[in-house]
Amino acid sequence: MKRKKWMVGFAALALALVAGGCSGSSGSSSPPSATQGTTASPSSSSQGSITITGKLQSEETILAQMLGQLVEKKLGLTVHYKTSLGGTNLVFQALRNGDADLYVEYTGTGLVDILHQPVIHDPKQAYDTVKAQFLSKYQLIWLDPIGFNNTYSFTMRAEDAQKYGIHTVSDLAKHPNQFVLGSEPEFLERADGLPGAEKTYPGLRFKATKAMDPGLMYTAIAQKQVDVIDAYTTDARIVAEHLQVLQDDKNFFPPYYAAPLVRQQTLERYPGLKEVLNSLAGKIDDREMATLNGKVDIEHQDPAKVAHDWLVAHGLL
Repeated sequence: MKRKKWMVGFAALALALVAGGCSGSSGSSSPPSATQGTTASPSSSSQGSITITGKLQSEETILAQMLGQLVEKKLGLTVHYKTSLGGTNLVFQALRNGDADLYVEYTGTGLVDILHQPVIHDPKQAYDTVKAQFLSKYQLIWLDPIGFNNTYSFTMRAEDAQKYGIHTVSDLAKHPNQFVLGSEPEFLERADGLPGAEKTYPGLRFKATKAMDPGLMYTAIAQKQVDVIDAYTTDARIVAEHLQVLQDDKNFFPPYYAAPLVRQQTLERYPGLKEVLNSLAGKIDDREMATLNGKVDIEHQDPAKVAHDWLVAHGLL
């Protein structure tokens, strides 16, 4: 299934409201600011430099800032930011060509969109596959997953989930023909959307389905026009609208675990870099990432400040 692109415009609009430069002194107690597509000013005390790139989503800009600020603080390297560079192909080519040293990629994207292989539903197998093949084909290293899985989900109002004791998709399947699903049209038709989910989860049936633009689904569920929507698990509006993501307990939806993707040459050049970049491993779950996205996409905070505040709060800076 192709990844939904509505967040690109949403993130770009939010980030356009953010002002400021791209980096600050690694010893400063105040956070740098993130201006999209700009480059950090070199530090006179730097022992070298790396370039971090990324796609258009706020999520990747926040994570780029986290990784960059850690590198600046722990290793004294100058970090150049080329965030919001473009889509997967453009960012990946920048990494391969040496125009960038690292960015955050997703296992499902690496497997399907870059390696052009079929979906692997087992998260560990998918990660092991991209890790091995990216190294052998491209000399690129997948580091440890950050923790969250930004994939599709069935999501409902938290109050309804609590009322009916629904925590997983299997739980939802125990209530056939009770709820109305709001979804983008493609999800209702594809084998890796609703039809496939119904086969994987016997009993999963909705009272009705309503095809709608992804941007309208959250309004519809808030106004109780629908009861369940298909949503990205790290969408900022899940937290803002008090929604509950249902656990995909049979791993139907493809895994999209985020992890730093780094040039092998860069890791060899800076021996301490791998350990620093792995500082985020396993530390950010779906709900936490959605909350961070909300600070940028909804509250219009500077991604660099959001990253800095989180790192400080978790004792990493």
